[in-house]
Amino acid sequence: MNVSEAVALRASIRAFSSNPVKNKLIEEILEKSSRSPSGGNLQPWKIFVVNNSAMSEFLEFQKTWTEAEIPAYDIYPPKLKEPYRTSRFELGEQMYNILGIGREDKDARIAQVMENFRFFGAPCALFCFVDRQMGPPQWSDLGMFLQTFMLLAKEAGLDTCAQEAWSIKHDSVSKFVQAEDDDILFCGMAIGYRDDNAAVNSLKSQRRPLKEWAKFL
Repeated sequence: MNVSEAVALRASIRAFSSNPVKNKLIEEILEKSSRSPSGGNLQPWKIFVVNNSAMSEFLEFQKTWTEAEIPAYDIYPPKLKEPYRTSRFELGEQMYNILGIGREDKDARIAQVMENFRFFGAPCALFCFVDRQMGPPQWSDLGMFLQTFMLLAKEAGLDTCAQEAWSIKHDSVSKFVQAEDDDILFCGMAIGYRDDNAAVNSLKSQRRPLKEWAKFL
């Protein structure tokens, strides 16, 4: 599989099979991903892998957490302007249509959102943290690291879903993984093998035409 194929085939998978993922494979992909671009070679990513028995323990821990959670950051800007607002809205409507969930069925929509916090059934996951001292350039390094990981995972036959939704559970996740006080939870990522029978995995987001966001001078 070449890079172009990995880019084309990578998708945010929202239903996984129960097939296990070996820690050794995750370790190999993480090692390769560390070659991602990093300004000043700071390598600001801090990764915690939850797999095997740790996954069951974590999900049970989440069920028993009763303390208030303070989100690590705003996932989307308030009053999102165009064309970003429409792009986000259309993706959500596309997904709910595939799932057969109407706009009036608020409970079903909330239930689907909550699947984020089960990693969509994935047997393995990672959490990506960054030190509070870091700024936007280092946060962009996290994105490059995670994209590299997802492409290498695709090459290895794995599927993924990057989940910034986990940032709203910064406190409970930090407690479980024993993150340092100065660390911010950037995102989680579900890792595993897609459920080919799940309709939601047919979702393919649309990209705006190149002429709308690129200008050749």
